[in-house]
Order: sequence, then C-alpha cells, then structure tokens
Amino acid sequence: MLKVLPNGLPQSRFGFAVGKAMGKAVMRNRLRRRLREVVRHTATRPSWDAIFIARSGAADASFAELAQAAAQLLDRAGLKAEE
Repeated sequence: MLKVLPNGLPQSRFGFAVGKAMGKAVMRNRLRRRLREVVRHTATRPSWDAIFIARSGAADASFAELAQAAAQLLDRAGLKAEE
C-alpha cells in the first residue's frame, strides 16, 4: 500500500511502515532496508511525500518482486519519473 501527499520541497521523501505482524525486528528491519534500496534505484518525481505500508506477502517476497510491486505502486500514484 502507498500513501502520498505533495510536500512543496525540491525532493521527494519516503517512509516505510512495517508492522509487527511481519515478524521479529530482524525481519522487519530487513524488509525496510530492501524497500529503501528499491526506492533508491527507482526514478521518482520531486515534491512528494510517500509512505510504503508493507502487507503480509512482502516478508516472503524476493527483491525482484518487491521492486516490481513498488514500481507498480509508484506508477499508479503518478510518482514514477519519465525515463
């Protein structure tokens, strides 16, 4: 899930929410790191705040699956930069 709001700044900011249902702290932190890396490698439009909210299948997903899901969410939200 992705929630977005305009922020009026020259850059976009991203947050990652991973609940305790995902597992212990090690698993939650690993998922946050993987999501952060996915977003870092994805070109996005400036001036937006976005929060990725991890759901149940994210803990078992591969990096490629996370990248594809994040790209689809950003594209649907209109935040993916034109390449």
